[in-house]
Amino acid sequence: MKKNPFLVAGLGLMALMAAACNTVEGAGQDVEATGEEIEETANEAGA
Repeated sequence: MKKNPFLVAGLGLMALMAAACNTVEGAGQDVEATGEEIEETANEAGA
């Protein structure tokens, strides 16, 4: 069976996009947690 190069490239691109989504989601969670810590510290300091 001969593989279509566009099909192979498309599947590879979809796999990279799925991996990137997980990475961006994880980074967003890290930023959110940092923001919550800053807010909590500011509240404790009476700001």
